Amino acid sequence: MRDPEAYKLFIKGLTAFNQGKMLSALAHFEKADSIEQSPLTTSYLALCIANQRGQVRKAVSLCEEAIQADPDNPVHYLNLGKVHLLGHKKEEAILVFREGLKHEVNQMIIDELVKLETRKPPVIRFLSRDNPLNKYLGILLKKMGLR
Repeated sequence: MRDPEAYKLFIKGLTAFNQGKMLSALAHFEKADSIEQSPLTTSYLALCIANQRGQVRKAVSLCEEAIQADPDNPVHYLNLGKVHLLGHKKEEAILVFREGLKHEVNQMIIDELVKLETRKPPVIRFLSRDNPLNKYLGILLKKMGLR
């Protein structure tokens, strides 16, 4: 960012974002983006739009713009993955997070992937996952270290 005012607003937005004050962050990112557009501002703005306004399609589009402008920044992939999660698209989020890790190892992306850990198949596959036999066999085998 070249404009000092846009940079100052971006930093305020990032601080509010990290404190969980999404509405305040949204306002700061919008102001910063109106002064000077940058991929980083656009990416965070997109996540705030999805979070606060529920405009997931618009947010996905903005995140993809940020990725096209700055494809090697894993933060864009992190934000796009979170937008997909807000849109209840877990599989797409996982793919985006993995793509982000190809560009740089990022602990925040790794943490998101760990939260989304996929489940193992049921022990007895022809029974449903909710079947008590599957449930308790799975617990027992996991405690024994066999699963």
